[in-house]
Amino acid sequence: MACSRASSVSKLLGRPIGAFCRVSGKTAVVTGGGTGIGLAAAVRLAAEGGHVFITGRRKTVLDAAVETIGPASATAVVGDISDLADLDRLYDTVRARGHGLDVLFANAGTASFATLEQVTEEHYEETFGVNVRGTSFTVQKALPLLNDGASVILNSSVRADDGVAAFGTYAASKAAIRSFARTWANELKGRGIRVNAISPGTIDTPGLDAVAEGDTPLAKSQFAAGVPLGRIGRPDGVAEVVAFLASGQSGFILGANLYVDGGENHI
Repeated sequence: MACSRASSVSKLLGRPIGAFCRVSGKTAVVTGGGTGIGLAAAVRLAAEGGHVFITGRRKTVLDAAVETIGPASATAVVGDISDLADLDRLYDTVRARGHGLDVLFANAGTASFATLEQVTEEHYEETFGVNVRGTSFTVQKALPLLNDGASVILNSSVRADDGVAAFGTYAASKAAIRSFARTWANELKGRGIRVNAISPGTIDTPGLDAVAEGDTPLAKSQFAAGVPLGRIGRPDGVAEVVAFLASGQSGFILGANLYVDGGENHI
């Protein structure tokens, strides 16, 4: 999607995105790019001139996402980040394009909730297998493709900080991702690769609908009451921060964790 198509994307998102071309000519990977924050980020990066590879488990969802992003600017690769063979296929596809990799948004994750006494081995293994192991190998296997000066963005969460009941395993997995960002920023700084994390708060995504468990409008109003700005966030608002971290505008930001939460966790 060329930057000249930004106006059509503005209509799609229902708000202006500005006349930016901050990632023009760059190659990006967005894991979990079929819905929610991942899709919004892929739309934004493509609108600003990038070619975006998206991955996820469901082919029909990815195919629809490619149509939304623009087929000329998006490539879908079906896969699960917890499966190393799937990650290899993803990066083989990126390698075949011949431009290396400039932006990696390690966004894919899973969420299920249980109190300490309810946690099962399956719950623990799935959460850490996708969120921690999957994210770790998503970045490790990208290293040979990452161009010097690339930007790596990890999706953490405000839940890593706030101790909400039943979020223990999920929160711990997101705290691990925040720790990865600090360490990897130090390890990759010699190549000019910037690693940063974002911590979204309560965002209006399909995942939030699943948490609502039925009475979605009531649940969302209750969630909004806990946000100082008085509303839950939108995926495109998070995508704006991803695009900023992907661009040279954030060139002096390294190892940081940017909260995108309407003040939810710190006011």
